[in-house]
Amino acid sequence: MKRKKTVRCGLIGCGFSASFHFHSLSKVSGVDVEVVGVYSRNTQAAEKFARDRDIRAFARMEDLIDAVEVVHVCTPPVTHAPFSIEALRRDKFVICEKPLTGYFGDDRPDFHGDRFPKQAALDAALAQVERILEAESASRGRLLYAENWVYAPSIQKECEILEKTQGQILWIHGEEAHSGSHSEEYAFWKFCGGGVLIGKGCHPLTAALYLKRVEGRSRLGRPIRPVAVSARTHAITRLPSFQDLGHIRCDYHDIDDFSMIHVEFDDGMIATVFASDIVLGGVHNWLEVCANNHRSICNINPNTAMMTYNAKEEYFRDIYTVEKIGTKQGWTCTSPDEDWMTGYPQEMEAFYRTIAYGEPLESDSRLAAEAVSTIYSAYVSAEKGGQAVPVRTFD
Repeated sequence: MKRKKTVRCGLIGCGFSASFHFHSLSKVSGVDVEVVGVYSRNTQAAEKFARDRDIRAFARMEDLIDAVEVVHVCTPPVTHAPFSIEALRRDKFVICEKPLTGYFGDDRPDFHGDRFPKQAALDAALAQVERILEAESASRGRLLYAENWVYAPSIQKECEILEKTQGQILWIHGEEAHSGSHSEEYAFWKFCGGGVLIGKGCHPLTAALYLKRVEGRSRLGRPIRPVAVSARTHAITRLPSFQDLGHIRCDYHDIDDFSMIHVEFDDGMIATVFASDIVLGGVHNWLEVCANNHRSICNINPNTAMMTYNAKEEYFRDIYTVEKIGTKQGWTCTSPDEDWMTGYPQEMEAFYRTIAYGEPLESDSRLAAEAVSTIYSAYVSAEKGGQAVPVRTFD
């Protein structure tokens, strides 16, 4: 039996994503993961996060990086590139949350996401991607892209189907939607690099890009890549005609809250992806694959693994049912293990097996780069009223 290795890691950031990273690390079985500590610019929050989990709060990011082998970047997207590059420069493995990077404005106090040419965003985002890839190439570490949809059980089952049946994907159709993000920073382009197209659309899009890679490797001996994208984006809740009844988040400063993109691949096949912040009733995460020999519907959330009927709201007051549901009364698609369905523990298990034992990495820096390139090309397309725009890929 192979002896388990011990790997020391640290978290940069102490918010929502850092919390579920920490929780998922406790479920890794093939590697002994030692969480050494956390760093955040918010010192008080970092100290509380550390106390609650019996780890160390570091005063300097550099000291945290030097104390570990793996760095989890769990901060707003504006910091992903500099933090990842710093860790790679010190020869560390980096697990970076989505999106890999982007365009976050020109540092002017009056920067507004509606008022700049989107080609400038695409050019800047691709330049950031290049810097990250160059840092990784020069490092003894690697960048592991924390896209949980890749590792969701339903997506991995579809991966198996494609590999074993040599199926050809004709059309992928996916969506991520709910009633608004947890994050205050999400309201501003300058922190998150865009709105719902990048913040939510990255999930089903990256899963689609991944499955076309799997199909290509299996059937053709090479990944199938995106070549063009067309898109439309909207800011529904910022329209004067929107009527706010208090159920949908509507305090966005300069971002889109609805998007739809159409991706064309180098084999002529297609994917359509919707992302939205205007949908009630909980998170809606799903991907449908229409192939020449099968059809799969991957219901990540909600799914019917469990259904509960609750006669009164108060009965379930202390019971978690499912993310972002508006009410617990009546019928609910209660998730018995939401993290498992969305792929978080499987993602961390796979990452640490790559780090410790060199096992193949499915969600890598190239997949992350391809997602960023497609998304910002989509923003250019939306600015042009839906005109198709070429997508740059990375070898």
